[in-house]
Amino acid sequence: MSAKIYSLQNGAEGLFIKNERFNTTSVSFNFYLPLSADTAAEYALLPFMLTTCGEEYPDFSVLNYKLSRLYGASLDASAEKLGDYQLLRIRISVIDDKYTFENESLLSRAADMLLSLIFKPKAENGAFCEDDLNREKRKAIEHIKGEISEKRIYAKNRLIEEMYKGKAYGVPKCGTVEEVEKITGESLYTAWENMLKKAFIRVQVIGSSLPSRFFETIAERLGGISRAEITDCKLNEPTAPIEKPNEITERMAVKQGKLVMGFSSDMYGDDDVSLPLMVMTDIFGGGPYSKLFSNVREKMSLCYYCSASTVRGKGLITVDSGVEAENAEKAQREILNQLDSVKKGEFTDFEYEASLKSIRDSLNSYNDSQVTLDTWYALKANNKTLYSPEEIGEKISAITREDIINAAKGVRLHTVYRLLPKEEK
Repeated sequence: MSAKIYSLQNGAEGLFIKNERFNTTSVSFNFYLPLSADTAAEYALLPFMLTTCGEEYPDFSVLNYKLSRLYGASLDASAEKLGDYQLLRIRISVIDDKYTFENESLLSRAADMLLSLIFKPKAENGAFCEDDLNREKRKAIEHIKGEISEKRIYAKNRLIEEMYKGKAYGVPKCGTVEEVEKITGESLYTAWENMLKKAFIRVQVIGSSLPSRFFETIAERLGGISRAEITDCKLNEPTAPIEKPNEITERMAVKQGKLVMGFSSDMYGDDDVSLPLMVMTDIFGGGPYSKLFSNVREKMSLCYYCSASTVRGKGLITVDSGVEAENAEKAQREILNQLDSVKKGEFTDFEYEASLKSIRDSLNSYNDSQVTLDTWYALKANNKTLYSPEEIGEKISAITREDIINAAKGVRLHTVYRLLPKEEK
């Protein structure tokens, strides 16, 4: 497997990952924009709006028919949070041309469809059609309400909201219900225009071959757009430590309490500087060999689940646990004790080696699917150097116990969020 970057227009690039192990070819458009409360809901709606209809595909039945004519090509969309930025993704996957009858050029046709959907949406007089808009708004609102109903997700979102009040990373990736409801056909059309004008754009192709003049055609499309104020998605504001940790407790009609803890870290940034933080977080609260799993959950039975994760670009670590209300404070104390033990280097060779192996195995799994491999590279656009999963695996192998201890020493408690059952009257 090899990766090659092509420069397209100002603020846009193509990435071809040559990989012959798959029977399909994946093409994705990735738009990177600043995450802002003013625009999050509209931007998040765009990928879904653009993949259900277009000027040449006026409704989903026509679009679905065209996909079926491409040997059942699949089309999907998503909106993600990447540090202080919003990542809008539109992707199509089609079987490789060598598997078609008479070697039909399905990839070129699929790419043309994707370009049409993105650059020629179904709109009239500078506005998206009301019926299409209302359908997608309803789906977006259902998604947001679904995350509120899922209390594990809700609790973690509330922690992030409290930790990053007034900052980009505190903005929900899909906006709020109220913000979605305010979207009009005109405002969404303006958001679409701004996306094409201001987003950093990466077009990724994963497959055995690249169609003739593929990236040149995209560059020509972008050349007709006046692009300015291009987003620089490499700029992330690190999580600043605070002197006294915040503590927030909310009560709802829940049976199981949620304890979520957020930590700042002195180590942050891209892969060249923050990989020790990944290993440290895994030893602290990753797999079944970790401190949180083996001690807080198994030995002490203080949590139903207890794990740690990191957003290295932000220098953020979160611990996510489900607890009984009466165990919340005990669990919090013990989680901090386990962090202290990592800071002191009190982890065994088994825990250290198991963590390195687990991370390397996870990295190897990215090559098992075009979807996960495409996501890997899309999430690395803010890295100064583009590393493959295999290259990161090699870097992980070189991380020492001292690197992990140093990473742990820079971790400080920032905010504690508890979601507990209502008190009985």
